[in-house]
Amino acid sequence: MNLASVRQMVHRYSHTCTHREYFILAFPLILSGVSTPLLGVVDTAVVGRIQDPTALGGVAIAAVIFNTMYWLLGFLRVTTSGFTSQADGAKNEEGIMLALYRPMIIAILMGLIFILFQKPIIHLSLLLMGGNASTNALAETYFLIRIWGAPFILLSYVTIGWLVGLGKVKMSLFLQIGMNLLNIVLDIVFVLGLHMGVAGVAYATLIAEVSSVLVGMFIIYHTNKSRFFIPSYAALIKKDTLVQMFLVNRDHFLRTLCLVTMTGIFTSKGASMGELTLAANAILLQVQYVMAYLFGGFANASSILVGRAFGGKNSSLYFRALSLSATWGFATAILLSLLTFLFGDFIVSLFTTIHEVKNTTHGFLFWMFLFPLVGFWGLQLEGIFSGATDAKSVRNSIFIALLVFLAAIVFLVPVFGNHGVWLAFILFSLSRSVFLSLYVKKLTNRLVG
Repeated sequence: MNLASVRQMVHRYSHTCTHREYFILAFPLILSGVSTPLLGVVDTAVVGRIQDPTALGGVAIAAVIFNTMYWLLGFLRVTTSGFTSQADGAKNEEGIMLALYRPMIIAILMGLIFILFQKPIIHLSLLLMGGNASTNALAETYFLIRIWGAPFILLSYVTIGWLVGLGKVKMSLFLQIGMNLLNIVLDIVFVLGLHMGVAGVAYATLIAEVSSVLVGMFIIYHTNKSRFFIPSYAALIKKDTLVQMFLVNRDHFLRTLCLVTMTGIFTSKGASMGELTLAANAILLQVQYVMAYLFGGFANASSILVGRAFGGKNSSLYFRALSLSATWGFATAILLSLLTFLFGDFIVSLFTTIHEVKNTTHGFLFWMFLFPLVGFWGLQLEGIFSGATDAKSVRNSIFIALLVFLAAIVFLVPVFGNHGVWLAFILFSLSRSVFLSLYVKKLTNRLVG
């Protein structure tokens, strides 16, 4: 089902949700979403002022390792949001709370496992990532400090997903912006003030993550006291619900594994081309993360609407969410490409003052102009499918896109070098959009028959 056919199907539902209502829902989610990659952006920008490309590369490698770990468990946020919004649409109060309790148990257990196996994780990761000894040493320093926040950051995935599922986006925004402001202040104090280097960046991020989760859980409890109850063991392990949750989480895990594989190969290829290329790619990836999370704000708004539509069997709301997601996503893609074209040099200068790194980064900035145009529809559709808790279609489309990426890496990198790496990334983003759009008709039939 292409974009034109979607528009034809939804024209009669134009009064279900206005553009103004959609934007009011999406705007806090956009700010909240963009605040997530700002941890990496701030860390990269502060380290970029140390005048040491090795430090910038070390933080970049460690950031990829953390992204890999946390992305693999990103389903905690996505599926929590989907199940919560569906329970909310069905007016199922018990289901709303169980959608919070079950993933919280998983988050705590996985966070403790990450801490327990921190040494094997970092050593294996550095072996796979490549890089020189000095860069890897700094990456290990950063990792072994920040890893202690693992249970907290995973719990934040669950609580934020739950809040988003209920449409309480302002509270989610408050928590994430608070975390980033604290991280910025501590980065400046520890690195630029106390000259603690990479260790200072890691401590700043760790303190910000832990503080945000503790404050967030306190606020959530005191603003939802009437909803909280002690669940029975039978309710927690209800077979049908657990099976559904397992299948959705499994598919989201595999989807994320494909993304992690792509990002790991991307970073590894850059690392093999020298410190300057690694640093340049790290900066541009941070720009790409911000763009992706901007789209994610609209995708999360659509996910809330679609979750309620499936929970309440409201086809009008579903079709309207499709239309709004396409319209706002396309407009945002045009705006981001234009801003990158006009202010690319300024954006790069925000990340580093190292002349050689800036020059190298400028040479690959063109690919950030293309990314929003080819990638927005896939990112928007993931919100639609997440709201319907249809992770299988997302998994399948990402797997095909990964195959395209791997083929491109094999054939393009030997010829075009790092430009070949970025072209492979663009082809991955385009494939993600094209192949997921092929599943829209099947998703629609699931609701309307």
